[in-house]
Amino acid sequence: MSSIFTKIVNGEIPAYKIAEDDNFLAFLDVNPNAKGHTLCIPKQEIDKIFDMDDELYLGLMKFSKKVAAALEKTVPCKRIGIAVVGLEVPHAHVHLIPLNHMDEMRFQNKVSLSKEEFEDLAKDIQANL
Repeated sequence: MSSIFTKIVNGEIPAYKIAEDDNFLAFLDVNPNAKGHTLCIPKQEIDKIFDMDDELYLGLMKFSKKVAAALEKTVPCKRIGIAVVGLEVPHAHVHLIPLNHMDEMRFQNKVSLSKEEFEDLAKDIQANL
């Protein structure tokens, strides 16, 4: 069965897309720790990040770095945090989280955004890529 992220890649589920190329996709987390919380994924469904071959893994990190730079230009923050947890969805993914406080890296604290806020934020980040 396809993961929810594969369904996003295939266009079966909508997402607030930030960036995309042939191998990777970045989109806003709909249950964010902080405004701008973004997920970067390989389009290929691979459960564990360290099961990725070296080329794909390094490509994901390079793609994530580009997205993080745009995120930092868009969302006021002290830095962009990065986390790879991978328990909630069986599809390798990188969390990019704009940080002003350590609590924003805890996956228990969430913020709420309206559909319009998500759409506007996605456009603003895209403009900074």
